[in-house]
Amino acid sequence: MQAWQVHENGEPSEVMRLDEVDMPTPGDGQVLLKVRAANINFPDALLCRGHYQVRPPLPFTPGVEICGETEDGRRVIANPALPYGGFAEYAVADAAAVLPAPESLDDAEAAALHIGYQTGWFGLHRRAGLEAGETLLVHAAAGGVGSAAVQLGKAAGARVIGVVGGADKAAVARELGCDVVVDRRSEDVIGAVKEATGGRGADVIYDPVGGEAYDQSAKVVAFEGRIVVVGFASGRIPSPALNHALVKNYSILGLHWGLYNTKNPKLIMHCHEQLTELAARGAIKPLVSERVPLGGAAAAVQRVADGVTTGRVAVIPGLTEGGAA
Repeated sequence: MQAWQVHENGEPSEVMRLDEVDMPTPGDGQVLLKVRAANINFPDALLCRGHYQVRPPLPFTPGVEICGETEDGRRVIANPALPYGGFAEYAVADAAAVLPAPESLDDAEAAALHIGYQTGWFGLHRRAGLEAGETLLVHAAAGGVGSAAVQLGKAAGARVIGVVGGADKAAVARELGCDVVVDRRSEDVIGAVKEATGGRGADVIYDPVGGEAYDQSAKVVAFEGRIVVVGFASGRIPSPALNHALVKNYSILGLHWGLYNTKNPKLIMHCHEQLTELAARGAIKPLVSERVPLGGAAAAVQRVADGVTTGRVAVIPGLTEGGAA
C-alpha cells in the first residue's frame, strides 16, 4: 500500500515521502481501517518537526485523525495509533477508541469532527463552563480549531468575537457566524474587543495560538473571565503573570484533550454523542476548505503548518488528481 513516511525530522514538505510499504498489522485490541479521509491537524506538522509531545520512532506515518472503514464495512472516526497514521491507504487504531461516523456528514467532514470539535466542546463546556448570553472570544477563528469553537459557541448561545489574520479569513469567520470579526493585521485587537464589549471584555477566551494572542487575551478578559489555553500555534509559549490574574480575578485553564482518553474515556463518548446530535440538526458542520488526493498530503500539511489555510484540509486516498473519487 501507499503511505507517507517521515524518515527524519524537519519541515513537512521536506521530510514526508510517499512510499510503498507493507500493510500494517493490528496489535492486541487494535483494528485495521481503510482510510476514507484523513484530516490535517497542526500536530501533524509538529510530529514531522519532532516537536510534538508524542515522538513515534522513525520512520512513521503522520495523520492523527481519520474517517475510516472497518473490515465489516462500518464507517467510523478514529485517532490512528502511531506509527501507522492516517496519511496512507490503511491505518491502525485502538478498537476501544473508535467512534461511529455521523451519518449527516461526508467522509471529510466526519474526519474533521473529532479532535477540533472535541477540544472545543471540552474547552468551552467542561473547562470554562460557557453559558448562553456570555461573550466568547476565539483566536484564529477561521482555522480548523478556531472554526470549531466558533460554531460550538454559537450553538451554546454565546456572542462570538473572532480574531483572524487577513481579509480572506475575516470573510470566512463571518460566514461561520461570528458576531464581531477583528482582523489583527489591520486592527488593534485590544481596542476593538473593548469597543465591542463596552469595555467589559470577553467572558471566555479560546486560545490555540499563544504568544501575542495570549498577551492580548489577558488585557481583554472580563471580571471572572476564563482563558482556555489550547495550544501554541504561534510558536511562543507565554509566561502568564499570576499577579495579573489575581488582580483582575480571572482564570487560566489548560486543556489537553488527549488526557481524557486515559483519565475519563466515557466523557469522550458523551461528547461524541453531543457533537453527533448537533451535526444532525445542522448546528455544527466542519468547514472543509480543501480535499486533496493522497499524493498532495505533504504540500497540504506544509500549508497548514504555515497558517495559510482556512477551516480543515482533508486528504482523500481515493481522490484522483483531477478531483474525482
